[in-house]
Amino acid sequence: MSLRTSINAEGGKALALAGDVGDEAFAKALVDKTVSHFGGLDIAFNNAAILGAMGPVPEMSQTDWNQVIATNLTSAFLGAKYQLPAMAARKGGSIIFTSTFVGYTAGMPGMAAYAASKAGLIGLTQVLASEHGPQNIRVNALLPGGTDTPAGREFANTPEALTFVHNLHALKRMATPDEIAQSALYLASDASSFTTGSAMLVDGGVSINRV
Repeated sequence: MSLRTSINAEGGKALALAGDVGDEAFAKALVDKTVSHFGGLDIAFNNAAILGAMGPVPEMSQTDWNQVIATNLTSAFLGAKYQLPAMAARKGGSIIFTSTFVGYTAGMPGMAAYAASKAGLIGLTQVLASEHGPQNIRVNALLPGGTDTPAGREFANTPEALTFVHNLHALKRMATPDEIAQSALYLASDASSFTTGSAMLVDGGVSINRV
């Protein structure tokens, strides 16, 4: 069962549109379809990302670099480009980007493209928050720690790697997807009505753990 089908089956209202997040026409179509179906746009969660090819920069191809930047950073720019006017028409809203502690509080070997793309999201967050605060549009970046998802398991793909990732965190474990979702809900809701331009760490203490 798809997520859209599951939401609708439980009494919610959901629609889906397949496409390439790096395609500007798709970014526009997502917003247009949302506004047409729901009457407006109040919240946008730009969460698409890949780890991409990992390894030292001298061994990385420009193609691999470009793919990560396009998927993780350019897609967020394209999303915001069309989300912001739609929210301005509603006199406010909340945009959330998924960044990471990698490239912010820690450098992880072999993850240059990923770190650069995610650090770029924090800069984008700060500028958009400053530009669009007068329109009552809040823009924040969510910075998860290691999370037990298929993407997270790409890095922690052996028992030894999983133990290493667990021990990076002060809580000595990875987050569940629901724990990260709760923080995204906070940024989406009026509970965070005075929060904008932030890089909000939800990282299980990985940024302060040194043991």
